[in-house]
Amino acid sequence: METFHAFRVFEEAGKVGGRVVDATLDELSPGEVVIHAAYSSVNYKDALAGTGAGKIIRRFPLVGGIDVSGTVASSTDARFRDGDEVLVTGYDLGVAHDGGYAQVVRVPAEWVVRVPSGLSLFDVMAIGTAGFTAALSVAAMELNGLTPASGPVIVTGATGGVGSVAVQCLAARGYRVTALTGKDREHEFLRSLGATAVLSRNGLQMGTRPLEKSLWAGAVDAVGGDTLAWLTRTMMYDGCIANSGLTGGTDLHTTVLPFILRGVKLLGIDSVMCPAARRQDVWRRLATDMRPNGLKTIATEIGLEQLPDAFATLLKGAARGRFVVRF
Repeated sequence: METFHAFRVFEEAGKVGGRVVDATLDELSPGEVVIHAAYSSVNYKDALAGTGAGKIIRRFPLVGGIDVSGTVASSTDARFRDGDEVLVTGYDLGVAHDGGYAQVVRVPAEWVVRVPSGLSLFDVMAIGTAGFTAALSVAAMELNGLTPASGPVIVTGATGGVGSVAVQCLAARGYRVTALTGKDREHEFLRSLGATAVLSRNGLQMGTRPLEKSLWAGAVDAVGGDTLAWLTRTMMYDGCIANSGLTGGTDLHTTVLPFILRGVKLLGIDSVMCPAARRQDVWRRLATDMRPNGLKTIATEIGLEQLPDAFATLLKGAARGRFVVRF
């Protein structure tokens, strides 16, 4: 039986870790669609899963990777034919179902999205779950009334996976984007992605009052914690915050005053179980009006064997942009 390379995560002697192994199709989780993988990507969630730093994976051993793009090798579902270019992000991929860190991937047909015209197999993994989450954030804020005329929008953790794509999506839509980062040497990089201003997190005075000066019409936040609390205090009237991350902590210490006196809206963004219709529409927008123009700038290509180093970089908060896994 034909073998292929896969990065499988094990729990051994109470420790979680992964390594490249030879695998066969029969060993993979069931599904109607078999994909010859072209690319995958590395998200913060992948780093938590692949190292055991977070209790993400629900069964061991398991092929890691919550994203994949490639061409259909076979399908028992009439919606997909051999050779179709497709992508999968979220659901149970790389969590309870063998994931995208393999040269061959098998998944349920309901999880599969056709690669939209205008994006390549590389592009959709340079975007990946992190970038898809960024686009979901922009779409959610616009559904709640945000427009470029509303005022400036801030992106926190701006050099990370969500942040670096969010800056580009917002710039493509015509927003004035302020990028917040703790990496002072990356200011020019963020401006190259479309940020009109860059704010250093180092020495940022967040204040302690329930309401601080109104600064932002919208915010894409992948940080959480104290940064999210600061955002609630500094939003403009009727402003909205799209939160999708927790790198700065899971606790939120704020008051109800921003919500009842300024009408601030806090929007939770989940990309994992996003309904199929919304998923397809947001991928369409990522190929059109929200298309990121700096994907090659933010992407670093790696092989399967380099995944542990990429995980460590992400967990240290030292990543810039996106790691794209090439098969």
